[in-house]
Amino acid sequence: MAVIALTQDNFEAVVISNDLVLVDFWAPWCAPCRAFTPIFEAASEKHLDVVFAQVNTDAEQELAASFQVRSIPTLTIFRQQVGIFSQAGSLPASALEEVIQQAQALDMDEVRREIAAQSEARH
Repeated sequence: MAVIALTQDNFEAVVISNDLVLVDFWAPWCAPCRAFTPIFEAASEKHLDVVFAQVNTDAEQELAASFQVRSIPTLTIFRQQVGIFSQAGSLPASALEEVIQQAQALDMDEVRREIAAQSEARH
């Protein structure tokens, strides 16, 4: 599956309409981003049931800011519309594969219970 470009206009629709979405926040001038892109694209060919998307932080500054992206590349993962992972820095292929497998294996009912419990604890 090809990597899709996310913008302020399509971001929400993509996250809502897909079970698992990996988002690579990047910029064209960023050398680590350019090094990570082929790894990200190769993973997209292997995991056809996962949406792989990129946000160009130069073009989509507001979107990057809304996710508090402070360094790039930053990988953020959404599963069933819940942000479950965010990490700055390039990942080697084996680490990216491990993160994808962990995201797929998560019990989202348990994740939602934990989020609810944390939210109640703050109130």
